[in-house]
Amino acid sequence: MIDRYTQSRALLKRAEKSLAGGVSSNVRRGDKPVPMYFDSGTGSRLFDVDGNEYIDYVLGRGPLILGHTNAEVIEATCRQLWMGQVYAAQHEGEIKLAEAIVRLVPSAERVRFGISGSEAVHGALRLARAFTGRELIVKFAGQYHGWLDNILYSLSPPPGAGEEGVAESRGQFPARESHIAVLPWNDTEAVGSYLSKHGHQIAAIITEPVMCNTAVIEPKPGYLQFLREITSRYGILLIFDEVITGFRLSIAGAQGHYGIRPDLSIFGKAVANGLPMSVMAGREDLFALIASGQVGHGGTYNSLPPAIAAGVATLGILERNDGEVYQKLQETGTALMEGIRDRAAKMGVPVIVQGHASIFFVGFPLPGKERVPIVDYKTSLGTDNDLYAHFVSAMADNGVRIIPRGNWFLSAAHTLADVEETLAAVEESLAQVVVPYYSAVGSAR
Repeated sequence: MIDRYTQSRALLKRAEKSLAGGVSSNVRRGDKPVPMYFDSGTGSRLFDVDGNEYIDYVLGRGPLILGHTNAEVIEATCRQLWMGQVYAAQHEGEIKLAEAIVRLVPSAERVRFGISGSEAVHGALRLARAFTGRELIVKFAGQYHGWLDNILYSLSPPPGAGEEGVAESRGQFPARESHIAVLPWNDTEAVGSYLSKHGHQIAAIITEPVMCNTAVIEPKPGYLQFLREITSRYGILLIFDEVITGFRLSIAGAQGHYGIRPDLSIFGKAVANGLPMSVMAGREDLFALIASGQVGHGGTYNSLPPAIAAGVATLGILERNDGEVYQKLQETGTALMEGIRDRAAKMGVPVIVQGHASIFFVGFPLPGKERVPIVDYKTSLGTDNDLYAHFVSAMADNGVRIIPRGNWFLSAAHTLADVEETLAAVEESLAQVVVPYYSAVGSAR
């Protein structure tokens, strides 16, 4: 059998002699079938160093809402690059982007820019503690809010882990020393019970409004409204981590889609279509602490001119023609989700497809286990990660790149023709690895 990834394997072996693990982010080490090296991307397509072409549903793990090398974004970025890379000073572009975000996102009365979602979360937690005078932060099991020490807890905790939180890396303090408590998501009773005991100690509850980092789980009806009401009752700040959902679910993010107004929000990824950018946004009275210097917030690369230019161009496209981009995402994403379900059903393969048209989850249930709806981290453990990894590898062999954890990202560059080509690859990959597996072990249904 011909190895389609000879050059990628060779480059990885070379990289291991200078880069720790051969990669620049631990997540990439788990890419299937091998951590691949790419030459270029355009629109919905990626091209690797071995000459293989892929329809790309990874999209940089979310940022490329307009697809690779969007001409308007590239032109705006290049114009700014010729004018200067970094000023360590103010420029009009940052005002334009801030004004656009304040206009588009109802909860964003003031903003500050950064580079990564992790640092923006860090800033929001600091601001929440300063404003409330409290220390405790509540997060939810299975949710990821960046890789920094003070919040990297219980992304993938062992069954039975409780409120104390589980560190995800050696070198972290215990969660109690970081003043972090962890609760199950989508569970109003658990939140209500915990806040009845500790509500006046809590500075903030931070949550993904859609649990994108675990199975793209939507909030139960009324759940986000409940969080909004109960946090207000106890004087707790509600922080939405919209690094993934921001400007992807709608022009106003998940908070616009669900009609909820958090106190603070974190945006990233899609805001600049691939340029490094994060946004901390929220109430004016909170940001007054930063404006006055009482709460520290800085960074050499904050409001980096090329990234700001990309952000202005990206939001301009997303807003154009009454949100035409979102209408297209809805059409192509819905066709792809329904197509995957239909192909799997015709082949007798149990499959889970859930989420939104612009970001959804695909998984296969563990055989012999009772099928239950995936509503939180605990119920997400009923999917077969090993089987899905084999499916990801087969999809790559068939010219489609997807993320091993099950998320599929859509861009405005994807077409219905891409969808049909993708569904052909889905059918072939199911036949190659999934049908034989379930035939051998028995159906999970």
